[in-house]
Amino acid sequence: MRSTIAPISSSRQADALSAYAAVVVGFMVLVILQGALVRATGSGAGCGNHWPLCNGVFFPHHPRLATIIEYTHRFLTGICTALLAVLIAFTFLARPRGHRARRAAVWSGVLLITEALLGALLVKGGYVEDNASMMRVLVQCIHFSNTMLLLAAIALTWWWLRDRPQPPVPGSRARNAAWLALGTTLFVGALGSVAALADTLFPPTSLHTALLADFTAHSPLLVHVRWLHPASALVAVGCAIWLAVQSRSGLGRLVLALIGFQLFLGALDVLSLASSLMQVLHLLGADLYWIALVVACASILVPHPARNFQDQD
Repeated sequence: MRSTIAPISSSRQADALSAYAAVVVGFMVLVILQGALVRATGSGAGCGNHWPLCNGVFFPHHPRLATIIEYTHRFLTGICTALLAVLIAFTFLARPRGHRARRAAVWSGVLLITEALLGALLVKGGYVEDNASMMRVLVQCIHFSNTMLLLAAIALTWWWLRDRPQPPVPGSRARNAAWLALGTTLFVGALGSVAALADTLFPPTSLHTALLADFTAHSPLLVHVRWLHPASALVAVGCAIWLAVQSRSGLGRLVLALIGFQLFLGALDVLSLASSLMQVLHLLGADLYWIALVVACASILVPHPARNFQDQD
């Protein structure tokens, strides 16, 4: 009787842990979207030049709107940090040494620390609000790239905690396509953060003037490089389509579906002149696409069959 009940109990615990990991992934996406709202509304200095405190106190009194938006982002980040810490701890308790979920959880913790340090650098360095310096562009690119890697690590922790059987691994072409899709998408994401910053600091008045400004000599440098985001996105889309064709799996078809959805959101973002709502929705589509792409590529690049943790000591 005990030998029959124990595996069922362990299976339920495993399902509960993977479900909790999925919640952490979802909460991380929420934090990213709220961070985009901070940038789109110019609320990055809502807590002044103070970090981690807000205007020198733990809880701001009589806050203005920018302070509420920035403080909400910090508050959600704190919750996400606690959720991730619990996930890391239980992943180490539930999975044996050497399990892939453990390695992904460790990288989640490391990238969370660098994410906090980069966020502090943006605030303490004054790279917020109307700052259009090249240093802000550089720090923001690094910050957003780190955010994408952090989301990827948490997503892989969730995916590998599921311990599901894997399909046959495709050949070297699929591996090459996976690396290209990941690299180009990461690059597009960094350029996307620059394009969004340009739209925030130099909001277009019409679609026609926005297109002309990209190639007008007297336009700010941020506006000049705005076109690089959609141009590089076409290259990344081609790499992702190649990956989907090579993988021949359900994940590949999901990646294709999310590509179409993301292109649709990108077009609406342009037509709406990068409104705050469309920027957030466009970023949501990008996050969902990135998660699916990371999982699809991991299934190809990390081909070791999932091990049953119940049989490990």
